[in-house]
Amino acid sequence: MSSIDHLDAAKASHSTPPVQLRNVVRQFGQQRVIDGLDLDIAPGEFVALLGASGSGKTTLLRSLAGLDSIDSGQLRVPKARAAVFQEPRLMPWKRAWKNVILGLHTPDAKARAVQALTEVGLAHRLEAYPATLSGGEAQRVALARGLVREPKLLLLDEPFAALDALTRIRMHRLIIELWRKHTPAVLLVTHDVDEAILLADRVIVLANGKIAEQLTIDLPRARDTGQEGFQAIRARLLSLLGVEVEAVAVTPRQATNNSIRRFAHG
Repeated sequence: MSSIDHLDAAKASHSTPPVQLRNVVRQFGQQRVIDGLDLDIAPGEFVALLGASGSGKTTLLRSLAGLDSIDSGQLRVPKARAAVFQEPRLMPWKRAWKNVILGLHTPDAKARAVQALTEVGLAHRLEAYPATLSGGEAQRVALARGLVREPKLLLLDEPFAALDALTRIRMHRLIIELWRKHTPAVLLVTHDVDEAILLADRVIVLANGKIAEQLTIDLPRARDTGQEGFQAIRARLLSLLGVEVEAVAVTPRQATNNSIRRFAHG
């Protein structure tokens, strides 16, 4: 028997976890994609979810977004939640600001769209059609569409995977800035171990629909791949994902000599 509850933000205390899963199961035929999962995400916590293809990451995110059902267990999520996917999923016949307020029925909808697009650096692209936007700009519009609803839970399904390296760095900085300003709980699904460490407070490794391990990332922000402790965490996570690497401590001088370093300010 399954149960999906919507947490009313007005009635919830500040310490109530916006996401609570208890013994959640989702299966397709005889295959259990999510197998008895227990998970809490605290208010304002940034969680990254890693795992091999087929481990249940996207199924879990879709269930939290209300796009998929569960077969048994209990799942609690806030009513105010939003999802951003790898593809921006913009309506090509609508201008940027109108894409931001899709489904938002309030008298001040356009003003809120303008504010959201300004926050993501697109005040100058309010009237642009999606076909004229770069990949990074289109994802910024999708992010603005999520944030305009002031969600208590923001779900990110590999939203930066299709972007070039420099644009991803800019988007990492932007998401940290917006997360700190709006303080939603965030669940990021990613295949990128470095991205998970750069952005998250906690990284969960999912395997066969269960939590194989979870690590608290206590590296100080702002983070970069050359800071002390980063490579040890990276090696641990890669090992959990079945990739054996030699954990090497990287000094600041060595890191400076690397051809590419990745950053996430915040």
